[in-house]
Parts: sequence; structure tokens; C-alpha cells
Amino acid sequence: MQAKIKALREQVESTIGSVHTKEELSAFWQQFLSKKGSIQDLMKGLGSVSAEERPTIGKLINEFKNEVNAKYEALAAKLEELELESRNKSEQVDITLPSKKISKGSLHPITITKDLMCDVFSGMGFEIYEGPEIEDDDHNFTRLNVAKNHPARDMQDTFYVAEDILLRTHTSPGQIRVMDSKKPPIKVLVPGRVFRSDSDATHSPMFHQLEGLVVDKKITLCDLQGLLDQFVKKIFGDGVKTRLRPSFFPFTEPSVEVDVSCFECGGKGCSLCKGTGWIEVLGGGIVHHKVLENCGIDPEEYSGLAFGIGIERIAMLKYGINNIGLLYENDLRFLKQFKD
Repeated sequence: MQAKIKALREQVESTIGSVHTKEELSAFWQQFLSKKGSIQDLMKGLGSVSAEERPTIGKLINEFKNEVNAKYEALAAKLEELELESRNKSEQVDITLPSKKISKGSLHPITITKDLMCDVFSGMGFEIYEGPEIEDDDHNFTRLNVAKNHPARDMQDTFYVAEDILLRTHTSPGQIRVMDSKKPPIKVLVPGRVFRSDSDATHSPMFHQLEGLVVDKKITLCDLQGLLDQFVKKIFGDGVKTRLRPSFFPFTEPSVEVDVSCFECGGKGCSLCKGTGWIEVLGGGIVHHKVLENCGIDPEEYSGLAFGIGIERIAMLKYGINNIGLLYENDLRFLKQFKD
């Protein structure tokens, strides 16, 4: 048995000298130290040794096993150290290399335009109010003088969440909520998202509006044109002026469409204004007396003006964008153009 131990020790020394990788170390452990390894076979051979010699031989085998296991552990630690050293060299950072540039973000063009519009009207004394995007039919239509069977409802394809509950089609319900909670004089701006079943190059199912409302004594169309004149000059330049054209909205009477003189050609006629010299930008009018009555405001004592502006419409005109889809595709090549 001692001869077998001596031969196995020589084999261990020979084999361990050729171990240079973790895979070879694992094979070494399987060959000598596993339950099916050579040292375990020695333990099984104790049964053929005489009872007198068995304690001595058993001690020799255990000492040999501990010796081989110590060699294995030492080699495993050495291989781990070499692997770590190699990994550190390969992952070493060259501090002389230039750093990667981190791209600076910017506000979305819709946000830029909304903030600019709100700043202009805030400078005229308007307060900001943001109403809920999910509205009831009463606030969205009925109290704005749009009855259940009113043909004006056909002008807006509406997303209904449930019976009489819908995604608001305009931010005008916010005006109703303000008039419910506040007595005149009122000067409020209502920006926000609105929803209509409409989609093409200039329309989106979800878009942004900014509604304005002024309620006080002796409000007229002259007041509407005056504040809109100031607005378009701030947005498009000092040389731009407004023009009011008769129109129809159920919540205003009289109602007007508001055009601006073309800021591209100065009113001479170009592709942007389709040769007319004017560009339609928003709608408005004098608040209908029934809308005031629905909010508990006496139309004999007070009058009001209201207007609604599509924020995307202003952004597209201001920045020369010809397809509303570009505002929602999140294409970085497009959005990077609006960096400060």
C-alpha cells in the first residue's frame, strides 16, 4: 500500500506541474480528489490491509490526501490571482483618451411654443388654469351651448370613455370650471392636451390647445383683436397684424376666425399663405350669453371674450414644420434642431 501511495504522489507531482488553467485544475481535482478519484480508491483498499497495519496506513493516506488538497488550494488561489491580473490589464482605462461627449437635452418644440404663448398672455395679466383631460359631457358640450342634438357636435369626432364621459375635445371646459368657481372679473388661460378622432398631415388624434377667457364689464371684439394683435407680434414679429373674419362657434356670438398677415412674404403672397397674404391661426369671439347664464353670470351686466389656439399650429408656422407627425415621432435628428 505504501508503494501505491508513493507512486500516486509522483503522479500528482507530475500532473500538477502541467496545470495552467481552471479547466486543467478541475480535471486534476476529478482525477485525484473527487469521490471517484485515485485517493478515494486508496481508502477503499484499506479493507485488504491487515488489522494491525490499518491504522498506520489510514493515517498515511489521510496525510497524503491533505497534502494533495493543500497543493490544489494553493494552485487554485494562484490561478485566480493570475486571472484577476490579466483582467485588470485588459480593462485598464487610458486616462489620456478624450472623454465621450454627453449630448445635452432640450425642451420639445411643443413645450417651447406653449411656454412662449403662456408667457405672452401672462404678461397681459392672464392666470393659468389646467383642467381635467377626462371630462363629462355637461362641461365639454352642454354648458358650452352645445345641446345633445346640436349639429355642432358633428364638427368634432369624440372619444367616449363611457356614457357621457369623454376625452375632452377642447380645453373650453376649463373655462366653465373657472366661471363656476370665480366671479368676474376673470382673465384666465387654459392650456392642455385635447383629443379628437382625426389624423392627417396637419391633424393628430391628440394635440394641444390654449384657450383664453376674459369676462368683465363692456368687453367687445375690439378687446379681442387688441390682445391678439399683441400676441401675434410677440410670436411672429412686429410687422404682423390680425384680421377677423365672421365664423360660427356655438359658445361665442359673434364668432370669428382670426388670420395673421403672412410673416414669410409680408402679405405679398407665397406658398405658405397660398397666395392670399393671410394665414388662419385661431378662432374666437364674444362669449355667448347662454354660456354666461349657465355659469351663473348675468349677461346683462357682464360680457366676455374667448379664443382657442392650436399649439401645434403655432409651432408648425413658427418653425416651418410641414407635417404634424414630426412632432410626435421622437426623431432625434428633428428634435436636436430645437436645442438652445
